[in-house]
Amino acid sequence: MFGVSTFCLHQFPLENALEQISEFTDRIEVMDEGLHYLHSAEPLLSYDHRFSIHTPCRGTNIASLLEPIRRASIEVMAQCMKIAAEVNAGIVVHPGYFAWAEERDKACRQLERSIDDLTVLSREFSVPFFIENMGNWEYFLLKVPDELPLIGNSLFALDVGHAHQMHCLDGFLEYPAAHYHLHDNAGDADSHRAVGDGTIDFSVVMNAVKKSGIEPIIEVEKFEDVQKSIDRLNAL
Repeated sequence: MFGVSTFCLHQFPLENALEQISEFTDRIEVMDEGLHYLHSAEPLLSYDHRFSIHTPCRGTNIASLLEPIRRASIEVMAQCMKIAAEVNAGIVVHPGYFAWAEERDKACRQLERSIDDLTVLSREFSVPFFIENMGNWEYFLLKVPDELPLIGNSLFALDVGHAHQMHCLDGFLEYPAAHYHLHDNAGDADSHRAVGDGTIDFSVVMNAVKKSGIEPIIEVEKFEDVQKSIDRLNAL
């Protein structure tokens, strides 16, 4: 079985997205931004589905050198954890970024501080958090397997499309992941295409997923690509 991200219907109200996606699966990941921003758990409580929450990433930066920004980003994550706790969900977190190449080491130390903060919150709310690898976005952390030590013992969320865009998917697949995002691309842009519409070898990916026993999340950009992806993954 596969979960589905609300990202494929981000241009529609969350209530509409949940209703449509619930027809495909009982596992839904809420892209907690834009029209799908969660002010409370209320939109999710009327469903018997299992949820995960992708925390806001466009306006947050847990590796920010500006300490007020870092702290505010952690406050946003804390709010997500409060909501996640009400629906027994985990949260997915981006590792953050730095503004200048010369500041990378300082940003890594800020990320370490934020992971410590998230670990405390995770224990407080009994909510797991997963740190996701990034695509080819300049100055973002955790783009290649060599950077995995940055997250220490934190749970890792493998975004297959991001890893393929960075041409290092095989390296990431050697590392045990606790959460998976599935989408395809041609190795150039982070296009979130349907499985099979790019150049990723999903037979290798699904071997790793099956060994993990984890139910992956289909995170495609277009709603019509959800069923297409499910059919192609089931064919494997």
